Amino acid sequence: MSSILGAILEHKEGLNRQEQALANFVIDHAQQVVGMGITELAECSQTSSATISRFCKTFHFQGFTDFKMKLSAELALQTNEQSYQDILAGNPLDKIIVAIEANHTRSISDTTRLLDRKQLGLALQALNNARQIDLYGVATSGVVAQDFYQKLIRIGKRTTSFSDPHMQITSASNLQPGDAAFAISYSGETDETIQSLICAKEHGATTISLTKYGSNRLSNLSDIQLFTSTLEEGMRRGDMASRIAQLHVIDILFTSLVSEDFNKLVPRLEQSYQMIHKYRSKGK
Repeated sequence: MSSILGAILEHKEGLNRQEQALANFVIDHAQQVVGMGITELAECSQTSSATISRFCKTFHFQGFTDFKMKLSAELALQTNEQSYQDILAGNPLDKIIVAIEANHTRSISDTTRLLDRKQLGLALQALNNARQIDLYGVATSGVVAQDFYQKLIRIGKRTTSFSDPHMQITSASNLQPGDAAFAISYSGETDETIQSLICAKEHGATTISLTKYGSNRLSNLSDIQLFTSTLEEGMRRGDMASRIAQLHVIDILFTSLVSEDFNKLVPRLEQSYQMIHKYRSKGK
């Protein structure tokens, strides 16, 4: 099931009666929906145009046209893509290599189709203008936060990254308006990360979240919402595809930051590289 349909199915029970009826119709008739106008869909699903507009907003689309475009793109590619593959007992090495490549490739392509350019632009503006950037994440998301930290430090951004929840709160409590807090959680329901972002928001920082696609507590409380693909869950997969999807978004943000201020930031990258080479060489 696509990221969009999967997210609708996952969050369907939390919708009101009319939106649930619409969700059921979309899940059961996805191919037909992409060819319908909003009035036709309202009639076929026995709902209303207002319900469809609210439904699209709930699932972070800019409107019905945006919803249809992204759903159509996913459905068009679905027939040529295999489902995510979990770890199997005794799987030959050659098949494992192919399976992991397929998982990572699909995770990246699914995430790319879900990217909201407007939200990305707002995130870039907030990160570029921030006096201080806090990065929050625990477990696998903490590893991704550390990756972003190392990138931002290399271009001279004043940045902190803590996986320890107490240190996250401590850092968040010292933020102020003009700062940015970037929280990473695949589920969007990690209590420690949520509490850190709430603290940052209370102190006036612009809050940015990176979660799986769909409605969740972390994205709902954030000023700026970024999403990765909603993966088919597998308890043995070890967060591999979700990590790749998160890193994909981080790399887009970092590359865009450098590109926007190329003449200023590229020399900083070169300087950090030269200094590391210089002082590592001295220590040998």
